[in-house]
Amino acid sequence: MKGSKASNDDNIRVIVAIDFGVTHSTFAYANKLNHEVIVNDSWPEQHGPVKTNTALLYDENFISVEAWGYAAFGKPKRRGGNVKDQTVPKVVEKFKLHMVNIPENEKPPLPKGLPYTKFITDYLREMGKKIKETIITRWPNLMVMEQVLFILTIPPEFSDEQREIMRECIYNAGLIVTEDSEKLQFITETDAAAIYCMKCLKENLSNLAGKNLLIVDFGDNTVDLITRQLLSDERLGEISIRTGGSYGETFIDNEFLKFVGNKVGSSAIKSLQENHNNYLQYMIKEFSEKVKFLFTGQREDYKSYELDLDEVCPVIKTYVTSEKLDQLVEDEWIIEVTFEDVKQIFDPLIKSIIKLIHDHLNRSGTVSAMFLVGGLSDSKYLQKRIHEEFSTEIRIISTPRQPTTATVKGALEYGLNMQKAKSRILPLSYGIELGSVWKPSEPSERHQTHNRIFKFRRLVERGREVDVDQEFGLELYPSYENQTEILIEVYVTTAIEATYCDEPGMRKIVELRLDFPDPHLGYQRTVKFTLTFGQTEVYACAKNKQGKSTTASFKLNF
Repeated sequence: MKGSKASNDDNIRVIVAIDFGVTHSTFAYANKLNHEVIVNDSWPEQHGPVKTNTALLYDENFISVEAWGYAAFGKPKRRGGNVKDQTVPKVVEKFKLHMVNIPENEKPPLPKGLPYTKFITDYLREMGKKIKETIITRWPNLMVMEQVLFILTIPPEFSDEQREIMRECIYNAGLIVTEDSEKLQFITETDAAAIYCMKCLKENLSNLAGKNLLIVDFGDNTVDLITRQLLSDERLGEISIRTGGSYGETFIDNEFLKFVGNKVGSSAIKSLQENHNNYLQYMIKEFSEKVKFLFTGQREDYKSYELDLDEVCPVIKTYVTSEKLDQLVEDEWIIEVTFEDVKQIFDPLIKSIIKLIHDHLNRSGTVSAMFLVGGLSDSKYLQKRIHEEFSTEIRIISTPRQPTTATVKGALEYGLNMQKAKSRILPLSYGIELGSVWKPSEPSERHQTHNRIFKFRRLVERGREVDVDQEFGLELYPSYENQTEILIEVYVTTAIEATYCDEPGMRKIVELRLDFPDPHLGYQRTVKFTLTFGQTEVYACAKNKQGKSTTASFKLNF
């Protein structure tokens, strides 16, 4: 398995953090000497937004990328011209959903059966070009491949395999020299957000030590919650297991499209998605800017919004059936979006989010502050409802400035100081399969050769707090006298206690093979095996008495 411990390369001059999202992405950078954090706000055909669309525009054969980000959608025609006859743009988006554990029918179709890794790689390659151009303009003598450390944010639920896929894509995109380069490090999105929020909390509390901080991170498709304890040395400990749900920002966008679909027909929206997605994205953008983030839930604050389809999305006329046509013509292709309409779009999501926070607090206990970060945290209505629900029990409820950049800024801070996370509460038990002498009282069907029985040997139990770089290990002896090789299989389980490695909830995550020399010494030989819990990975190492060793790493799950 690829991957290695955090890079301590003194040659590193610049840190670049990449927040690669389902619908929007961004990057930030800083020099190690002055730590000035800069979030990129200059994109193709865009200047000002701190994020751009995670989208690609291809040529006819999906070989060459013609545009990326916001520019991939192009500027839709407003009036004039036969929009139906326009060439359909070859835009691919939301391809990251193919890495997420959701039902297959919720993943977007990909063109020509091409693998999703192609689109992830192509997008990261285009962003990589922008990153290199940006940082070389700032530091002309910078050698990117030798002097830049990349920090990539990943969802907390990503498996070891998903992490390795992202590493391979970054390598194929030309951002690192070798696939196992130490100049690429990962941090979970929730950890990155927590690091950023800790800095923000210092503005509100003079003494942070011992305070518990709840971060509610609103992603594109999910909401993640995690409680962290602030330690005396301004580092983070973890006091609760992460919780979350599928209640991201795209939920609001999808509910808005359902609302419009009720007016124009769901088939018209589907045709628009398939043939003129640039118009669809423009319509969502208009709604977001004029309604979604301004809506407060107070009737007196609301200004009725009129969605002028003739202006915003004229091509939709082509797809409206006769059932809806007469009313739309009578209304001059204007859809009025009332206060009640917007409230109905928001309320189911907000109700679910509030329940999620209550459930989390019941598990994690009292917190001194709650931070709302991520795209949807900019919603005035969401902020208001959360304040109303929790202000009596949580002293500080805050939304940082530019909350959509909290993750990328925290990732950058992590890269500048990779010791911010100090300890974790393990959600799994870790151990190995170990052979011991079989006894007649034990199950006969588990009786193996050399009179052995193989059982789970726990090294560290679920619920235990472990420090960063804390090590757990044991000495292993031969199973039989003339053994010349040892196989070590590492398992995790949701149980605190377990006997066998085929029990429910048990999962093998990695295996190591190592020579067991000097068979003439029989049982008087040992191999040292250790598990070391790093920042975001666990490192397994087996070493024999002759100094030969083998290692592997895997994701530290939370």
